[in-house]
Amino acid sequence: MSTKAGLHWNTHRVHLPNALTVLRIVFVPVFVWFLAADGGTNWRWRLAATVVFVAASITDRYDGHLARRWEVVSDFGKIADPIADKALIGAGLLVLSLQGRLWWWMTVVILARELLVTLLRFIVIRRGVIPAAKGGKIKTVVQTVAVGLFVLPLPAALDPLCLAVMAVAVVLTVWSAWAYFVAGARLLRP
Repeated sequence: MSTKAGLHWNTHRVHLPNALTVLRIVFVPVFVWFLAADGGTNWRWRLAATVVFVAASITDRYDGHLARRWEVVSDFGKIADPIADKALIGAGLLVLSLQGRLWWWMTVVILARELLVTLLRFIVIRRGVIPAAKGGKIKTVVQTVAVGLFVLPLPAALDPLCLAVMAVAVVLTVWSAWAYFVAGARLLRP
């Protein structure tokens, strides 16, 4: 009934790593609510959004790590974890662009890449799984930092820094897609 850590309820396939993933998904609408409050102009709401965003980002760090360590990797986790990541980052990008704080083209490039890579993974699933590439993990970290900087109520003088970090995130987003497309092409070859 329990694993090494005593936190796995095997009878229902519920365990802490999956619970953290679900918690991250639950955090998304709360994050959006706080970020969108008062049009994103109130520093208190933005600070609250930052706290929720950081908490959700921390769950991302630990859910996969704990699942592998405790040997409780599940199909649910493999599917829900990337969805939770994309939902959190995507929601932040959309709200920031709707508020006019982030250029739409940046949001579109990042979201289009995520959609295309996800579609590719589903297309090739019968032939194999495209594992997460190191570039994709780096991309996720930089995207998280970039969105976090935009959400954090910083002085306007730091806007160029926020944009520079987001520009790096966009470049890494496009660059990391290449590894997935190469892996997908290999799997689709007859």
